[in-house]
Amino acid sequence: MEAVTPYATWYNGAYLITGILFILGLKYMSSPKTARFGNRLSMAGMVVALVATFAQGVVQWYVILAGLIVGAAVGIYFGKAVKMTAMPQMVAIFNGCGGGAAALVAMGELMKTLATANGSPLPFDFTFTTMLSAVIGSLSFSGSIIAFLKLQELMTGRPITYPGQQVVNAAVLLSILYCSFVVIVNGPNVLLHFALALLLTLVLGVLFVLPIGGADMPVVISLLNSFTGLAAASTGFVLSNNVLIISGALVGASGTLLTLLMGKAMNRSVTNVLFGAFGAVKASSAAASGGSSAEVRSVTADDTAALLAYATQVIIVPGYGMAVAQAQHSIRELEDLLEKRGVEVKYAIHPVAGRMPGHMNVLLAEANVPYTSLYDMDDINPEFERTTVALVVGANDVTNPAARNDKGSPIYGMPILNVDKAEHVIVLKRSMKSGFAGIDNPLYEDPRTAMLFGDAKKSIDAVNNSLKQL
Repeated sequence: MEAVTPYATWYNGAYLITGILFILGLKYMSSPKTARFGNRLSMAGMVVALVATFAQGVVQWYVILAGLIVGAAVGIYFGKAVKMTAMPQMVAIFNGCGGGAAALVAMGELMKTLATANGSPLPFDFTFTTMLSAVIGSLSFSGSIIAFLKLQELMTGRPITYPGQQVVNAAVLLSILYCSFVVIVNGPNVLLHFALALLLTLVLGVLFVLPIGGADMPVVISLLNSFTGLAAASTGFVLSNNVLIISGALVGASGTLLTLLMGKAMNRSVTNVLFGAFGAVKASSAAASGGSSAEVRSVTADDTAALLAYATQVIIVPGYGMAVAQAQHSIRELEDLLEKRGVEVKYAIHPVAGRMPGHMNVLLAEANVPYTSLYDMDDINPEFERTTVALVVGANDVTNPAARNDKGSPIYGMPILNVDKAEHVIVLKRSMKSGFAGIDNPLYEDPRTAMLFGDAKKSIDAVNNSLKQL
């Protein structure tokens, strides 16, 4: 024991340093100005954790080294190859991998412990945390895969519902709880019940995300991220690994907090997001026919350029349409052209714009838009009344005045960007098709609103060319 104590103190001290670096990294990543430094602190913490784990000799050194090489290669490749517009999909996939890894580790530890137990009952704390890690990790894995498929548009982004859906989900959940109980109390056929619980949880993860529409994806991604953190923390208890407990708890807590904040930004409870099937297509709705049939006023790129050139203040409202068209660089060029003419340009960022928290901030940062030009909803809303032109680039649901004015609207009460209070509104859209929420936007029928139809990038490029000729 005397020879082990200093060694154990050493690597536990290293894990404590890792935890401190992770906490500081999260703190610094809360601001765009210090986010890069925060990311580097977190990377340094991970290096310390890897060295400490490597030195313990948990498994043969070449196994850890092989994992490091493969993992680093995959991370570097996707970091360079994946476009910023596809960042939500990558986050979903990586998050799912984390949950799947936690489940696999739990399964491996259970099998190893059973093999060495020689029929002796397993400790309660071990079986409980093992099942917790396996169930939450599997749920995060399969749920993240469905989220990826929806974001990548490999399947419909609309909620997928069917009669008796909640009854089926409840039956699957009860079956998982029963199988987990058998494992926890060392009942008969532990491995069989563990495998059944794992399989049923994978099914539940799919059923869990299918009825959630694309408009709610920021909340879902955040929630699944918190699930992965909880799974990692549980795995830390299984392995008696302090750094996993700390890092998992940090991810779980921050993900949960972010989920609640996202729900608040939409004025909806998390349960409503998860079980409300918001955005489901109804045959009687206008959205079911592909959008509103009301008359709208359209403008050309030349008209838009002339209006912007002589504006006092322009507020740009980015949305998912900007991400799809990859128009962020063209928008940055537009900002430069307008500022040379003395026009003040600001960006209005809604908390749930895009397909993941901070999606618009990431895209605009890629185009080197100064973070000082980005304004949160609460800060920018009072500015619209003093704004000459609000330029809406593909943001549909977060600019819908029905959230304020129509008590019968599904989004009534959701805080929105008050673009309709600007002197003029220019909306860039491909068509009059409704957004992911599946409802029409009366903003487009407002006399002060004009539509610039077409691909957002091509439209902005045309506006920029016209500005250069003025």
